[in-house]
Amino acid sequence: MKLVECVPNFSEGRRKEVVEAIVREVREVEGCFLLDYSMDPDHNRAVVTFSGEPEPVKEAAFRTCKKAVELINMEKHRGQHPRIGACDVVPFIPLNGITMRECVEISQEVARRIWEELQVPTYLYGESARSPGRKCLPDIRRGEYEGLKKAVALPERQPDFGEPRLHPTAGATAVGARDILIAFNVNLNTSDLSIAQKIARALRESSGGLAKVQARGMMMSSRGFAQVSMNLLNFHVTSIFDVFQAVKSEAEKLGVTVSSSEIVGLLPIAALIDTFSRFLKIEGVTRDNVLEMKLWKSGVPYFPE
Repeated sequence: MKLVECVPNFSEGRRKEVVEAIVREVREVEGCFLLDYSMDPDHNRAVVTFSGEPEPVKEAAFRTCKKAVELINMEKHRGQHPRIGACDVVPFIPLNGITMRECVEISQEVARRIWEELQVPTYLYGESARSPGRKCLPDIRRGEYEGLKKAVALPERQPDFGEPRLHPTAGATAVGARDILIAFNVNLNTSDLSIAQKIARALRESSGGLAKVQARGMMMSSRGFAQVSMNLLNFHVTSIFDVFQAVKSEAEKLGVTVSSSEIVGLLPIAALIDTFSRFLKIEGVTRDNVLEMKLWKSGVPYFPE
């Protein structure tokens, strides 16, 4: 069985009815399985995760993007998270029986369809990028929606599919193929945004920090604290444990402490096992030490609440 995952991000985290309408599109595609969805009012962003064989996943990805175009107006959107459009990013991740090359082809098909049927220009990123300058999302998002309105006309910023102009209300969309990514945020006991920004600068790879880590300091206004928001592009290279310890260390240098952390979306069990074993200094922990995994391998569907 070919199993692909899709984790589209939408520029809406405050209107539950809009997010529910987008999620409903996934539920209505036969053979596509909704795994998770979440929304955050400060980021003003929703993350939806679904999986299945390529054809239903492609269809669900397009339908969710179409619904976002109908319901989200970027002219009215404000939030902490960088974005370029209503359906901001659509990544495809190979899980089982499918290659990265096939996921690249899937992303190309969906990107082309988004332009041809919705008139939303699309950029190919990640493993789908056609040039090194488009491999990383932050490069495509430079200037965000507001800045891209003018920048899209520049030769180096024109979309891979579509004309050099944004959709009047839905902006643009980045579509690509990538490996599993972990969205990990660490919350600080301070409302000083500059401290979170300094920590993020020290951690992110592009500033000479940790490998395969993207980081940004954000203010969670509704909750009254600053946050270091991160993407771990390869948890085998830089783990959750490594990143958390680094944030703690940098925070202490600046006279603040960590209050909590959070995962956005899903993460693989290998990342949990790594964090658990390293924090407790337990040697030799594997999936075979996990009761549910052992039972699942034995054909026993045991998944307690």
